Amino acid sequence: MRSIWNGAISFGLVSIPIKLVNATESHSISFRQVHTEDNGRIRYRKVCELEEREVTQAEIGKAYEDADGTMIPITDEDLSHLPLPTARTIDIVAFVPADRIDPLQMDAAYYLAASGAPAAKPYTLLREALKRSNKVAIAKYALRGRERLGMLRVVGDAIAMHGLLWPDEVRAPEGVAPDAHVTVRDKELDLADALMDTLGEVDLEDLHDEYREALEEVIAAKAAGEVPPEAPEPATGGKVLDLMAALEKSVREARESRGAEPAEHAEVTPLTAGRPAPKQTGGKKSTSTTAKKTPAKKTPAARKPTSRTAQPAKKTTTATSTSRSTASTAKTPAKKTPAKKTASRKRSA
Repeated sequence: MRSIWNGAISFGLVSIPIKLVNATESHSISFRQVHTEDNGRIRYRKVCELEEREVTQAEIGKAYEDADGTMIPITDEDLSHLPLPTARTIDIVAFVPADRIDPLQMDAAYYLAASGAPAAKPYTLLREALKRSNKVAIAKYALRGRERLGMLRVVGDAIAMHGLLWPDEVRAPEGVAPDAHVTVRDKELDLADALMDTLGEVDLEDLHDEYREALEEVIAAKAAGEVPPEAPEPATGGKVLDLMAALEKSVREARESRGAEPAEHAEVTPLTAGRPAPKQTGGKKSTSTTAKKTPAKKTPAARKPTSRTAQPAKKTTTATSTSRSTASTAKTPAKKTPAKKTASRKRSA
């Protein structure tokens, strides 16, 4: 990979010669501007306003335009002697946890390659120190005419540097959030959670640029003199009037597309089953609760000594009624015996 900047990492008193290499590349398809009548290339020529003639790249330099329009020439020699310690040095100023860096500050990414054999040992030392500390290094460096902020971290066996915006370059999100007061119900959050769980995670390696692929098909068809493929019909949809209905439909469609569960299972009930929140219970929960409460209500009635209450509760089988009749038959002679003895005593008296 071609280096775009040569310098050194300043790590305390340790200096590590490095080369800066772009860590990313663009795969987007570029177009040329052409004359629509004959497809002739449209080119931009660099013309000197004073001489009204086209100039070559070798004749072009830099200048700063003052407030009154005066041009102040700035040469590469001037830039190479900037009174900055970071002109050719990535100066590490601190080590912080990675979560201290706001992703909004992230800018371009680079790889730092060790420059020569002498740089191998200090380069490896810094890499292993970053690994063991679980921290990132914050550094200052100068590139393309300005001082910048950077974050160094370990990627595989290499050290990568992310350019960072200065904190005052990141706008505050004022006036972005909705002004109106909105209340989100628990059921809506439950369905949103279900949709997130159904969609699940994704391996970023599986994602690709479908727009570029479609554009390549169009270019290939045009080059072959064929009719370009037509765009698919857009998904039918309209204004969302019911958020709950839209969420439920989204959950069903997501589950069906992934073959997870049938569409009818996309309900709120199973989502709140493990949560302590709502008073309402649905589905199997309410059935089990009713079943548990039924014996509890009958128990006090069964323990009452009143025979009238006990008898209706026990009238369930033929064996029970037979045992009652046997018991009543056995009790009848017991009641008559005292009566006969009393009568005989009165007669003898």
